[in-house]
Formats: sequence, C-alpha cells, structure tokens
Amino acid sequence: MPVLPAFLVDPLWAQFEALLPARPVYVPSHPLGCHRRRVADQVVFEKLIQLLRFGCSYEAIADSTCSATTIRNRRDEWIKAGAFAQLKQVALEAYDRIVGLLLEHITVDGCITKAPGGGEVAGRSPVDRGKQGMKRSLLVDGYGIPLGRVLAPANRNDSPLLAPTLDKLDDLGPLPDDITVHLDAGYDSAKTRNQLERRGLTSEIAHKGEKAPIQAGRRWHIERTDAWHNAFVRLARCYERRATIIDAFFDLADTIITIRSLIRRARTTHRCTNRSQRHF
Repeated sequence: MPVLPAFLVDPLWAQFEALLPARPVYVPSHPLGCHRRRVADQVVFEKLIQLLRFGCSYEAIADSTCSATTIRNRRDEWIKAGAFAQLKQVALEAYDRIVGLLLEHITVDGCITKAPGGGEVAGRSPVDRGKQGMKRSLLVDGYGIPLGRVLAPANRNDSPLLAPTLDKLDDLGPLPDDITVHLDAGYDSAKTRNQLERRGLTSEIAHKGEKAPIQAGRRWHIERTDAWHNAFVRLARCYERRATIIDAFFDLADTIITIRSLIRRARTTHRCTNRSQRHF
C-alpha cells in the first residue's frame, strides 16, 4: 500500500520536479568518461516521503533502487537549493488563490515532541522526565493551515517564542487590517498583550485558572494541526540533529497538509457536474 495516495503524490512530485535544477543523468566530469547512472530524483523524493510518514531510519528505507547515502546526499542538495521551502510556498499560494487563507483569525501554540537523538533544537523535556525533546511554536490560520513555525528545545517557554513565530506573518504578503490572535493560558500575561498591541493585533487569550473547554474558542484548529503533524512519525519522534533538516521535513509535511486540505475544501467550493462522489 502506498504511503500516500496517488492524487497527493503525483501533483507534489510534478511541482517539486519543476523546482529542481537540471542535472545530467551521467556525471560528465568523471575521469574515465563514464559513471553509474544517477538515481532518479523521483525515487529519492518518494523515499523521503516514506521516511517522513513512517519515521524509520535511512538504512531501513533504502533498497536496491536507492541507498541511504544517496537519500542523505540528495536531501542535503535539495535543502541547500531551498526546494522544500519553495514547495511549501507554492502550496500556500495555491490554497490562498483557490480557497483563501483565513488570516483574520490566527492561532499560535507550542507542542512538545520527542527528540531521542538530541541535536541543535533539543533540550530536557519538562513533560517526559527530562528526556531529550523538541518544541515547535506553530502558527496556523483560522482553518488550521500551517503558516510557519519556530523550533526550540523542549524546556523553552511558549511566551518568548511568540514574537519570532508572529514574524512569520511577514512572509505572507498583504494582511487583513484586523487580525485576532488566539492563544491559550500559557500566554496570559501583560507582556504578551503589550507585544500584540504594538504589532496592531487583537488578542483573545484564555485566562489562567479557568477550565479549557469553557474558553476553548477557535484554538481547537491548531490542536488538530498538531495531530496532523504528529501523524508523520518523523516529526513526532525526531532523530535528526540539524535544524535545517528538521525544517525541511516540516516544510514537506506542511505541503502535504495544505494540498490535502485544498483538495477536500475545493470539492465544496468548486463544483462540476461530473465530479467524483468519492470523499478523501
């Protein structure tokens, strides 16, 4: 069974291929004038999606078609070229053009996951007996589409990560005049309210000491997005040590989430007479 259905993998690869620089099948600089045939980029791309979804090691996912070293080398090559970040941006622009991002209501929240291998953005987790963990401060729109994130050690508080997370809004182009930021009780402080006021943002913050279900508001969308992210085992239990690699896997996951949401929502906003009745 494929890791993702064809209606997701095919458009993802078509767009990703368009972002890659042209490379010859054989290396022309080889001293003997010959070389082993270059492994197809599509094979490596599908291996990376399998890594993201299953969370296994590079050696476990490698086979006769592609070695673990090739996967790592091609991954680093694409990260250096900025292909994963560009792919996410293309998906966001397509979603905004067809469905529309709900930027009038945005949500920021932190989520702690495991990082057994340590690394640049790992630290002692306060919710996992001091084991190595990673925190992502996530920014989503009113429907839960991931707009950006900040990675930090698990022992960092949510409040200091709010400012760099909100800075991700600068990459989205024109913004609505009135934006409401929905936050949980961890951000309930005068410092946070003053910071949002200086940015010209309206705040809706849960109060400390009150039960969460009573004042959940619109924050449940980001909880759903966290669940979508954690369905990719590579993100829920991260063995990568370099922040650039983790960001690349997050960009790939954000792209899959955005395209999947686009297909689902476009079925109700863009109808045609002979459309399929199948629900994804």
